[in-house]
Amino acid sequence: MDNKTFSSRLRELVKFLGSVKGDLANVTGPPSLLAPSSVVEVGHCWAQRPAVFAAPALEPNPEKRALLVLRWFLIALRSQLYVGVDDTPAGGNPAPTPPTTNNTTKPTTPPPPKSIRKPLNAFLGELFLARWTDAPSHATTELIAEQVSHHPPITAMHVVDRAHGVRADGYARVEMTFNGAVNIRQVGHATLSVERCGEDYLVPLPDVKVRGFLAGCLYPEIAGTYHIVGSNGLVSEVRFWGEGLLRGKRNSFEARVFRREDVQRKKPLYEVAGAWNEGWTVKDCRTGEVLEVYEVGAPENDPVPMDIEPVEAQDPFESRRAWDGVLQGLRSGDVRQVVAEKTKIEQAQRQMRASELAKGTPWQPLFFRSRQGEDHHVFHRLSEGLGWQLHHDRTKGVWRVDDEKVKKPQRPFRGDLTPFGY
Repeated sequence: MDNKTFSSRLRELVKFLGSVKGDLANVTGPPSLLAPSSVVEVGHCWAQRPAVFAAPALEPNPEKRALLVLRWFLIALRSQLYVGVDDTPAGGNPAPTPPTTNNTTKPTTPPPPKSIRKPLNAFLGELFLARWTDAPSHATTELIAEQVSHHPPITAMHVVDRAHGVRADGYARVEMTFNGAVNIRQVGHATLSVERCGEDYLVPLPDVKVRGFLAGCLYPEIAGTYHIVGSNGLVSEVRFWGEGLLRGKRNSFEARVFRREDVQRKKPLYEVAGAWNEGWTVKDCRTGEVLEVYEVGAPENDPVPMDIEPVEAQDPFESRRAWDGVLQGLRSGDVRQVVAEKTKIEQAQRQMRASELAKGTPWQPLFFRSRQGEDHHVFHRLSEGLGWQLHHDRTKGVWRVDDEKVKKPQRPFRGDLTPFGY
């Protein structure tokens, strides 16, 4: 796409956003700036590097385990937030990424990122199931994600490595507004459980601003301070900033790992600093030793190729089958096809909701269940004293996977029912 065409599309988007009032989360936006994927796929960022996900379970030292959990969180950010930018390897399995390394070579800066795009709004009941296997480390992750609510939009996700005893569970209500930048607030959180070590970690879902409208290249920016809290008494404090704030470098951050009792005394065990979209350096604060220099764009850090069912073998509610016509149109640049195919599914979904309302049979999620906020003991125990609010009243409760339902899911998941009706 040439600069003139892209600038025209950006003007179209800015004009559109300026005309929309209130929450943008269920607003689609111009087809020309949509990503060829749905919101329900976003959880792939947690799972697509199985060796990174399994690493805490293989580390006997609790301090280093907390560092590895922080590492997993940071590595996932680029794929999570740079939506619509190709982040898959050219092919084949990359070399395994060790938890730490003595490589002290300065990271090289990758080429400027392409402009991010808006993912498709997931419809109620939309599913995404995928699997990743890292042959060198013998680690395998499985992801199940489901759109459990449409008004408000809430996505629930579950990632598991059964062999290593690691799982992550999360859910988010996404709220979006526009005031010169698109402001994205994620109401929700994630927990990571390292079961063989008997540890739980409370993981934040950062708020994001989408900037770069005037420059013609949209990019995400995180600002503020967040905490990853472990049941082992270790806390990672991560402070984000970006262009125009403080030091002015895009996607910058500093993180420190503390024992919980040492947070106020500012006696960190480890420090991590850099740009989460480019790379960072990990240092042992007690010895001054550089433990790792992580380079986001290095081939050995590429995600593992994803394994999913062919579109024709997927359940009608699985994302890529349900949106197949739209995705084909986006890839070929056929705006008419995008609009026509989107309209089909959106109209069908409205009819299904009206029918459910008339019959008094509300929609029931397939793989996830809502629980009362007071029953989320891990959250309340780990968030104590940090001022972290659960906001379960805004997310229709606390969403957790139904472990029995995900053991052996069988297609078709809902019999003859499809997103277009029976």
